[in-house]
Amino acid sequence: MQKFLQMKPVSYIDGVINLPGSKSISNRALLLSSLANGVTTLHNLLDSEDTQYMLSALKKIGIFYSLSDGNKICHITGNHQSFKVSNSISLFLGNAGTAMRPLLSVFSLYKNDVILTGNNRMNERPIKHLVNALQQGGAIIEYKNNLGYPPILIKGGFIGGSIILNGTISSQFLTSLLIVAPLAIKNTTIFIKGNLVSKPYIDITINLIKLFGVYIKHDTYSVFYIEGNQEYQTPGNYTIEGDASSASYFLAASAIKGGSVKVIGVGKKSIQGDVKFASVLEKMGAIINWGDSFIISTKNTLTAIDLDMNDIPDAAMTVAIVALFSKGTTIIRNIYNWRVKETDRLSAMTNELKKVGAIVKEGKDFLSITPPNNFNFSEINTYNDHRMAMCFSLLCLSDVGVKIMDPNCVIKTYPEYFQDFLTICKN
Repeated sequence: MQKFLQMKPVSYIDGVINLPGSKSISNRALLLSSLANGVTTLHNLLDSEDTQYMLSALKKIGIFYSLSDGNKICHITGNHQSFKVSNSISLFLGNAGTAMRPLLSVFSLYKNDVILTGNNRMNERPIKHLVNALQQGGAIIEYKNNLGYPPILIKGGFIGGSIILNGTISSQFLTSLLIVAPLAIKNTTIFIKGNLVSKPYIDITINLIKLFGVYIKHDTYSVFYIEGNQEYQTPGNYTIEGDASSASYFLAASAIKGGSVKVIGVGKKSIQGDVKFASVLEKMGAIINWGDSFIISTKNTLTAIDLDMNDIPDAAMTVAIVALFSKGTTIIRNIYNWRVKETDRLSAMTNELKKVGAIVKEGKDFLSITPPNNFNFSEINTYNDHRMAMCFSLLCLSDVGVKIMDPNCVIKTYPEYFQDFLTICKN
């Protein structure tokens, strides 16, 4: 295990990046494929720790699939009855929220005896709002250790109906319900309590559910209507677009120190909300060019912004680093859900940005960042959070470089990140 990665100052950024598949789309597509009638072939599947946890869980409950082309192509045979597990079973899902939350709902459909658990951080991430919603629909779910957190025991019983869901913590809770509700006995109406966070991730879910033959109606993200007793149908072949969150690091690097970088795999036709990061970069001064499936970012003078970034919380972390290279004070607002991610990202970002020399103000749901006059060479702790490692790699664009601790945490979503990043670094 590599303890740290020391990155020397980089003088110029230029090149082309072929993005790995989106994590958010990959795990949703794997689950929907396994619930559908027929065989689905997924292309450009992300090969990372989070997708491996999902695949491992599917294999353990009898879903048949085969992988090829470096695990980037998956042929998967769907049969939703396979989620009816005859014996007691425990599934370990690491810190993969895109596996834990949807699988909880799917196992709630049938009479089961399934325990879902994860690593220490996953067992600190709240899940009570999803459990409460499923229980309203008849699910029998027990907490094994701490009330409101995994590990959890699922015994089935979900039949749909009228459900109130708190939408203020994680969009994954609603995604989980939307995937399972069409298979329930009753029609389901989901009423969202509070302001729904990360709406673009719900758009991803609805788009993919539609791809598998099921349509979901909603009233401005406040009420969702799902007809029950439906079946998912395979689309046959589906190509997973590149990961838009991962694109943010390369686009930011060229905006700061380019040259230009072209990322291939996302663009005007992307279904991911995080492509909006390119528009935020443009507001900060970068030159952005769009194609249907690519984005080009070119260096320009960068200035601070003050924006609500609730829609793109992952990519908003990259904005915090771009702020270090921008004139003025940047304020990132409405990001409370950073606190319930792979780590408490508001606290973690504050700690590490201050090391660099930035003036940082941390609020309950915002971050204010004033760049340093001179960068301090820093040893950046990553908190076992892949996005902390990838974000702070951009400090090699300063004149002092950076030391990233535990760089291997990027295996969660992008195992080849540092190798790919170095391909655009010119000295």
